[in-house]
Amino acid sequence: MHSMTGYGKGVSKRDGKTITIEIKTVNHRFLDCNIKLPRNFLFVEDRVKKAVSSAISRGHVDLYLTYEQSSTDEGAYTVDLELANNYLTAVRQLENGTGLANDVTLSTLLRVGDIVTRQQSVEDEDLLAEMTLEAASEALVNLKVMREKEGQSQKADIASKLGTIEACLDRIKEFAPKVVEDYRALLNARIAEVVEPSLVDKQRLATEVALYADHCAIDEEITRLSTHISNMRSLLEATEPVGRKMDFLVQEFNRETNTIGSKANDMRITKEVLAIKNEIEKMREQAANIE
Repeated sequence: MHSMTGYGKGVSKRDGKTITIEIKTVNHRFLDCNIKLPRNFLFVEDRVKKAVSSAISRGHVDLYLTYEQSSTDEGAYTVDLELANNYLTAVRQLENGTGLANDVTLSTLLRVGDIVTRQQSVEDEDLLAEMTLEAASEALVNLKVMREKEGQSQKADIASKLGTIEACLDRIKEFAPKVVEDYRALLNARIAEVVEPSLVDKQRLATEVALYADHCAIDEEITRLSTHISNMRSLLEATEPVGRKMDFLVQEFNRETNTIGSKANDMRITKEVLAIKNEIEKMREQAANIE
């Protein structure tokens, strides 16, 4: 089980070049990739996204690439002598036509665009792509380690909450039969205050108690909630992403617990229901951050 929160870093170094990739992930309903690459690395963006999507199924992903080159070879300089001579010819024509002194120097020529130009070194795209994917792979491995570690912590926390919920449910099972018995005793006591025992319609009393028992029966809800606990424990042991299934299951936990609280008109059960709902809310927060 993996958390959706994590960080991983990968570095690839070759031929004086260094590519560093950092990946940060947070929770999100779906896979949302935000890939930040320098302009000269856009050619490899699709391959990076594919690598990310093959390793991560859910969460918001921020990936940053930085590129450093330690080599001082930034390209050779070339001189356009033809352009320089054309420029000098034009200057001499101006000198002859205007009578002004020709004060052109080498510095003047260097300031003329395109006479001296630098040829940018050609990057090996195959090498850069290989280094990028190598750094991305290392970053994803480190990210996975962190997400697994966080996931194990979340797994233990959810397991603890399931234990608390199960203990509360066991007490509710114990209290549930007493609800009807308490109602029967209360009804008998109130009737005895106003009617002679010999005049009590026992059949009518039994019907009233049966109707109340049917109204507050929570056996089905208890059974379903017990099943949800078992299913959640199975998800904790799963190897595939289970975050969405947990999200749904937590909603079902809440549904059954609310029904128990509304049907069982008993303070003891209400107390346990409130305790369960508190654990469900904490479990919901954890499930929302599981891949």
